[in-house]
Amino acid sequence: MGLWSFSNSSNSTQTKPSELIEKKTAEIEWLSIEEAMKRQKNDPKFIIIDIYTDWCGWCKKMDASTFKDEFVIEEINKNFYAVKLDAESKEDIEFEGKTYKFVESGRRGYHELAGALLQGKMSYPSFAYLSNETQYIQALAGFKSAQDIHMILQFFSSRSYKDSTWESFQTSYQSPYPGE
Repeated sequence: MGLWSFSNSSNSTQTKPSELIEKKTAEIEWLSIEEAMKRQKNDPKFIIIDIYTDWCGWCKKMDASTFKDEFVIEEINKNFYAVKLDAESKEDIEFEGKTYKFVESGRRGYHELAGALLQGKMSYPSFAYLSNETQYIQALAGFKSAQDIHMILQFFSSRSYKDSTWESFQTSYQSPYPGE
């Protein structure tokens, strides 16, 4: 996508390709759980794990809206390692010294790591949050708007979850969204 220069003057020329200005849209840097844990050793950050399935409509809606929001992207890339975990993946995953596998169950089955992170409450989308010391904090289920997840991300990244209630945090939260 380029920016072209137009003028009413008869001497107008097109901008040279080397002068084209391109605006790169920022995206969340999604990692595997193994890559996030590797990076965690040298540069500790919180970890958000998006637990999804290929057939989940609300998961796709979050990918198309919430995870495209500039404030969400900025907050995640600055303070978190973002991981996508297919709850029905058949790949073995190494995490914290244990190998997690796919479990045949019902029509679809599930991945043991998703089951462990969600404490058996398999609902999609869900999000597991780990501290910068890779300690499990909490899992939250359900679709989240950009405004909702931004507040949740700030609750964790500011470490408010350690000494404040959610209700108390909400009163002090500074929303970057106009009109809130």
